[in-house]
Amino acid sequence: MKPSVKIVEVGPRDGLQNEKQPISVDTKVGLVERLVAAGVTHIEAASFVSPKWVPQMAGSAEVMARVPKVPGVHYSALVPNLQGLESALAAGCEEVAVFAAASETFSQRNINCSIRESLERFRSVVDTARAQGVRVRGYVSCVLGCPFEGAIDPEQVAGVAVALAEMGCGEISLGDTIGRGTPDGARRMLEATARRLGIERLAGHYHDTWGMAVANIAASLEMGVRTFDSSVSGLGGCPYAPGATGNVATEDAVYLLHGMGYDTGIDLGKLAEAGRYIGEALGRPTSSRVAKALAASCA
Repeated sequence: MKPSVKIVEVGPRDGLQNEKQPISVDTKVGLVERLVAAGVTHIEAASFVSPKWVPQMAGSAEVMARVPKVPGVHYSALVPNLQGLESALAAGCEEVAVFAAASETFSQRNINCSIRESLERFRSVVDTARAQGVRVRGYVSCVLGCPFEGAIDPEQVAGVAVALAEMGCGEISLGDTIGRGTPDGARRMLEATARRLGIERLAGHYHDTWGMAVANIAASLEMGVRTFDSSVSGLGGCPYAPGATGNVATEDAVYLLHGMGYDTGIDLGKLAEAGRYIGEALGRPTSSRVAKALAASCA
């Protein structure tokens, strides 16, 4: 039996949140339906933030109500505060995510508070979610560099990850928000964090701004990471990280993993179809190298 790797598809949330054009609930639900048909079992489908700040996440409650309820398929949503959590609970979310930064400046620019203040703010969110039987995932951003501070000390990343874990986050996703990380940097960051948490609780979340995301996944696999976030068609970016492009394309991640002998449970052809669907809806071609190669081979 092949060893398995869990893919957390973040395209419907992290991928679409930075789009400039309006995206209908029908389009979001259509994307999720196609991802499920491709065999994706973990999907971050929504974000319960104020539409004033992230207009593309408007309609998240309706999205959660309409996504296909399939045994073995799990949906999660990002929540920034207790109000967002209450909305997520009302929408029936079984897992929520909170987010902190490894960079003080990025934390101030993103959520207008220090790292310490952000962690204290999330404590009540995590406590309330867990009391309701809802799983909580923790994100740490800027783990391999900050657009304002530059390099980030791996021990700083580890400290934030440990704080999130201690307050009750089960899985910690380590995000290279600006996509400048390299395999050596990823290894050092993972070593520092795994020493204090264990590698099994960590997930890799690598943006592809500098073309290193797939290489960083390969390096993380060598370290023992078995969960990775990715975004179909390479959608995404961050409104608070100038120049950052999308997360690693799910198509590219799956191609790599299958080629290295890992099982994801995902049909690459159907996944590429999901990417084509959202690309057509947004009016632009895919950013996935693998999807482009598949299309060319079928032409």
